[in-house]
Amino acid sequence: MVQIFSFRAFRPPAEEAQQIASVPYDVVTTDESRAALAENPQSFLQVIRSEATLPADIDPAAPVVYETAAANLQKMIDEGLLMQDAEPGIYLYRVKQGGSIYTGFVANVSVDDYRDNKIKRHEHTRYDKEEDRTRHIDATNMHTGLVVLLYRDPGEIFPYVASLIPEGAPDGVAKSGGAVHEVFRIADPEAITTMQEMFAGVDAFYIADGHHRAKSSVNVADKRSEEGRLTPESERFMAVIFAENRVKIHGYSRLVRDLGDYTPESFMAELTKSFTVKPYGDIDDTVFCIPPLVEPASPVHVVHMYMGGVWYELSRPVDAGADRIASLDVSVIQKTVLEGMLGITDPRGDPRLQYLGGARPLSDLQNRVDSGEFTLAFSMQPVRVDDVLGIADDGGVMPPKSTWFEPKLLSGLVLHSLE
Repeated sequence: MVQIFSFRAFRPPAEEAQQIASVPYDVVTTDESRAALAENPQSFLQVIRSEATLPADIDPAAPVVYETAAANLQKMIDEGLLMQDAEPGIYLYRVKQGGSIYTGFVANVSVDDYRDNKIKRHEHTRYDKEEDRTRHIDATNMHTGLVVLLYRDPGEIFPYVASLIPEGAPDGVAKSGGAVHEVFRIADPEAITTMQEMFAGVDAFYIADGHHRAKSSVNVADKRSEEGRLTPESERFMAVIFAENRVKIHGYSRLVRDLGDYTPESFMAELTKSFTVKPYGDIDDTVFCIPPLVEPASPVHVVHMYMGGVWYELSRPVDAGADRIASLDVSVIQKTVLEGMLGITDPRGDPRLQYLGGARPLSDLQNRVDSGEFTLAFSMQPVRVDDVLGIADDGGVMPPKSTWFEPKLLSGLVLHSLE
């Protein structure tokens, strides 16, 4: 059974939320952060990408980077740009994007639940990224970013959470990338207790986004325990929590720089040994995913490839004996094409391979191939949420960049102090 906790969040005043809210630290480069801060010095990027406020030649892992993050955060607090609530609360987080509305809530969860695998993961973490966020959390004494968790709703939790949204203006609102992000503070002790009791009947949370933030939070708790400075709040970390059927998954596209020893003709010939390959014809390049040409009667892998100005559909039957991970389209493309044909054995580090998040129009893939920067692109069908949760239940690890979850949340609207 999982635990959730209310907490006294630091939040921007309503009139400052738009200026302060920023994209998460891991979706922008230092140069992009520097440019954003030049336009808007109040952006929370000054804390989560503090190297962008330092000289351009700074080592991003230098101690001064983390010292500056802490100083910039304290400055925002001193100037009243971030203020701590007087009483603990839980914070409903609603995103309106296109025709979709996503409603979850921000609460604290337990590092013990992570250690006990009640907070389940489906990705490996990288040490360098763990180390970075561990140092950042410890230096700032704050959880500055949200871990996105999913839960299997027995049926009554989401309706109750949604019923708590009050009438009237949100406590904080920010617009970004065509989406509207709204935060509503819930401080009623009875409502909080009801939510906690409901989650006492939920077996597990599942990390959808923020594997490194979660593991780094556990690292900080371990470090502070060893050093004799553990507090109750540092045994918890901040998460935004959604019912598993209230989020959306897009595929994660692959871009390949060259064909190695193949010519385009020999590459296509080799592909036909493993897939049925058909020219697709015209597509709508404003959408994120290409619909399959035929709805098969039995499970089939379907991947779309762009090369030489033409879209192709690659398909093959799913191996009935394959496990959940091997049955993923991304696993088949990695094993058969990227590794088996092109020799890309390190999908995390090979410079010939690049990824593009799924919530991007297909025109982005076409443009990057047509420009000559890349030779071909694969557009992937979305993975089912049930498969992600099932793989986590089995203790499995998905291939890198298998899922792009929506909604994407902003940083700076809700923060959690470790004190």
